[in-house]
Amino acid sequence: MVTRSKITHRVHVFFSGRVQGVGFRYTVERIALEIGVVGWVKNIADNRVEAVCEGTQGQIELLLDKIKKSFLGPNIRKTVCDWEEPTRVFTDFRVEFY
Repeated sequence: MVTRSKITHRVHVFFSGRVQGVGFRYTVERIALEIGVVGWVKNIADNRVEAVCEGTQGQIELLLDKIKKSFLGPNIRKTVCDWEEPTRVFTDFRVEFY
């Protein structure tokens, strides 16, 4: 897990495609916990998956790469990433529900 003082980046991500009902959120959670990224992931009403992740730039880039290269990669039609200033409010990574 990255310590709050080492968090340097934040990304707000939207995944579209066949990303609901295929274990997407739990796969993202597992990868994030392995890497040490903090934040959350959730399904949203328009059939996309939304995630907010904080960590070092390298951790976040590794997370996005591992998601793309996972068995879920072919299900992702589009990924939109908005890089933002980190808030350092998260202490873990979890699946959220809308």
